Amino acid sequence: MWTLVLNCGSSSVKFAVMDPGTGEQALSGLAERLGSPEARVVVTCGGQKTVTEAPNADYARAFAALLSELGRLDLRRQISVVGHRVVHGGQLFSAPALIDEAVLEGVRACIPLAPLHNPANLAGIEAAQRAFPELPQVAVFDTAFHQSMPEVAYRYAVPETWYREHGVRRYGFHGTSHAYVAQEAARMLGRPLEALNLITAHLGNGCSVAAIQGGTSVDTSMGLTPLEGLVMGTRSGDVDPNLHDYLARQADLSLEQVTAALNRQSGLLGLSGLGSDMRELEQAAAGGHGGARLAIEVFVYRLARSIAGMTAALPTLDALVFTGGIGENSGGVRAAVISRLRLLGFELDGAANAAVRGQGGFIGTPGSTPALVVNTNEELMIAREAAQVLAAHSHSQTVQPQLAPLPEESTG
Repeated sequence: MWTLVLNCGSSSVKFAVMDPGTGEQALSGLAERLGSPEARVVVTCGGQKTVTEAPNADYARAFAALLSELGRLDLRRQISVVGHRVVHGGQLFSAPALIDEAVLEGVRACIPLAPLHNPANLAGIEAAQRAFPELPQVAVFDTAFHQSMPEVAYRYAVPETWYREHGVRRYGFHGTSHAYVAQEAARMLGRPLEALNLITAHLGNGCSVAAIQGGTSVDTSMGLTPLEGLVMGTRSGDVDPNLHDYLARQADLSLEQVTAALNRQSGLLGLSGLGSDMRELEQAAAGGHGGARLAIEVFVYRLARSIAGMTAALPTLDALVFTGGIGENSGGVRAAVISRLRLLGFELDGAANAAVRGQGGFIGTPGSTPALVVNTNEELMIAREAAQVLAAHSHSQTVQPQLAPLPEESTG
């Protein structure tokens, strides 16, 4: 039986049909640029890629294209559950949830915490319910993995009423990725996850690090929103909280303008003045571009500082794990980060660091604190969690056999 995994954004739908046990993919694809004349659906199956132009397609047309492909491959009848990525579950969800009206209301209630993401996730869920009315559907939350953080890690030093009445606290994101690579790191290390203390670094267009003790998150770099923490592709990461007021007075910028700039015009893009893609910046820096070099150096420094800070949440450190597009593919970034963490016992093996591109593996010298690269697979993690929720629900619905009543005792 297969699991359909859906990741719905504001203008795209990523999908995959997977076996949650083996990780085998029957197909994968992307409906992109939805709502525009350039909208199209790309499906990969058996190594073959099919591109279908779908001008101005919406979620409904994207799902119709997916249904057509599933029918062609005779897969629809074999799908047992649909797993959805949902970005923000607030304090309402600490685990994946079988979707019903109460869960949908909870996702809606979290829209103020993720106004760009949760509405798109909801629209995707509703479209999937119409397309697959016969299938159970499960919401898997980016924030759920971090709900295990202790209060000392998730509370801000702000008025108590902000927390009690408005949920102002640190939530964290990339939870499915951090959870998956922690499990894989334990397998590669040959040790039980429950016995390990790890720091995982998910580095892509969005970036975060997490401290994971015994398989549970005890701290992470992102906060109330995905803007807090590390330097990212177009996001600033940490800035002085008074920045908004300062720019309102000095540059006559509105709250919305400053917030938009911190999310879309900052990070690697803002520092380099060139772009947000680490591959392009590394090429430009090698060619002498000063802005690109500065962007990479700030990215690396802030990342190394955050990794070192995460050790405060752990009793010891067993390994550092790199993942995500940058973490998996940029040997230069990994080398620069490791060179700043020698106080923690890390030492880079240059040949190993160069050899892991695209496949993962260990990058440290023998005897040093282990550092490794793990290729993340958020779709597989969502498939696994959706299948587990479905199995648990099916078990709870099983009618337990009733014992026959004991015969009444004879009175003579």
